[in-house]
Amino acid sequence: MQYTRLGRTGLQVSRIGLGCMSYGVAATGLHRWTLDEDAAAPFFRQAVELGVTFWDTANVYQGGTSEEFVGRAITRFSRRDDIVLATKVSGKMHDGPGGSGLSRKAVMEQVDASLRRLGTDYIDVYYIHRFDPGTPVEETMATLHALVQAGKVRYLGASSMWAWQFAKLQHVAVLGGWTPFVAMQDQYNVLKREEERDMIPMCLDQGVGLTPYSPLAKGRAARPWGAQTVRSSSDTVAQAFDRDVDQPVVDAVQRVAEARDVPMAQVALAWVLAKPVVSCPIVGATKPHHLRDAVAALELTLTDAEIADLEAGYTPQDNYWW
Repeated sequence: MQYTRLGRTGLQVSRIGLGCMSYGVAATGLHRWTLDEDAAAPFFRQAVELGVTFWDTANVYQGGTSEEFVGRAITRFSRRDDIVLATKVSGKMHDGPGGSGLSRKAVMEQVDASLRRLGTDYIDVYYIHRFDPGTPVEETMATLHALVQAGKVRYLGASSMWAWQFAKLQHVAVLGGWTPFVAMQDQYNVLKREEERDMIPMCLDQGVGLTPYSPLAKGRAARPWGAQTVRSSSDTVAQAFDRDVDQPVVDAVQRVAEARDVPMAQVALAWVLAKPVVSCPIVGATKPHHLRDAVAALELTLTDAEIADLEAGYTPQDNYWW
């Protein structure tokens, strides 16, 4: 395992993060690929054995049960101080006024609920899951700063929003003397590069580290064109990566992988890791080789020609966040 600092902070994170959306009690048929606690346990153990110390979840993942699984796994397989624990707030947990969004009431209610489920008294990186247009940004940033001051949260992150929204939040934090965001978790992969327009240049300028989700494009960049999995055949979000215009990129990943004699996942992830703004891509593991391939990608250095080949077939698209 390799380790780096999260953006310009002093926080050390593993270069591969364990994404925990795949673990929990599925509330709907949408996530048929979600693993229950017994099935998820080997992946937490494997993460510890491989040195994957950055674990990422969210309050809304499987109705909070992902956080419960993560909290118990830390106690079972590691020590709290050895894990950099991240979770998120803003998604709907219930219908009440504190059940969603980024109001003072919602953030304070939901951080305490996450702490209870996780079985800890602090969160290392607390992300706002989405921008909340219904709450003044001053209210959100002042509340998040209060959580840092109270010791409930160590660092702040944001996820999936327009660059102007992120800039507004950061500017208000500076004006108020409040804690700014040091991490951005957006969707970034060889099939989804729209963040290169505005968000990534901004993060590079401000020293914000990227912890991108879906670095393998929901698995589409990890298998030949046309191949399907349980998730890709049942998850409408994953099916967004079945655009015909994406085939040239997937074919390029396969071409480089075959020339290197490595799995496609390693090539696709090596492309993400090669970007200077990226601190720690988040990898969801539901099969034994997923984390092993991700860690192996750290040793794969792509040539300029290979990177050019992977990027040549990209077709720009409308931005979207799932």
